[in-house]
Amino acid sequence: MGKIVRRDRAQALVIKNDKILLVKHRMRGREFYCLPGGGVEKGETYEQAALRELKEESLVDGKIVRKLSVQYKPDNRGEVHTFLVETEDDAVPGIGTDPELSAEEQSIIGVEWLSFEELGEADKAYLWSSGLNRVDFFHEKLLQLENKIYK
Repeated sequence: MGKIVRRDRAQALVIKNDKILLVKHRMRGREFYCLPGGGVEKGETYEQAALRELKEESLVDGKIVRKLSVQYKPDNRGEVHTFLVETEDDAVPGIGTDPELSAEEQSIIGVEWLSFEELGEADKAYLWSSGLNRVDFFHEKLLQLENKIYK
């Protein structure tokens, strides 16, 4: 059995006009949205990694507002640190790249501002677990959800 490699990740949650900046990927036959983010490099802080990944994947510069969450990967091979990040009001995102992948392997196919309602249930679940519920506007949405127990 090979050595288990730990790889921590950092990601940026950017919100403008109640919309979330998301990167669309096509990978292993699936298409999905996720926050701009990726692996933390040696000697890099989680904050630095989140901002670098934001720039690489969406071509946008940002500034850390605060940490939202730390998640532990299901395979116990690392942590995922999520930061609330602000950008300039006139920042226009574009499709970036993942420098760890070759041109043929690139998985980023889009960068979009999406409202919570436009997302699929799986994407919503990941965002809630990343700390979206700790952002005022979305916390209010969470409080409005029906809290019915089904038996």
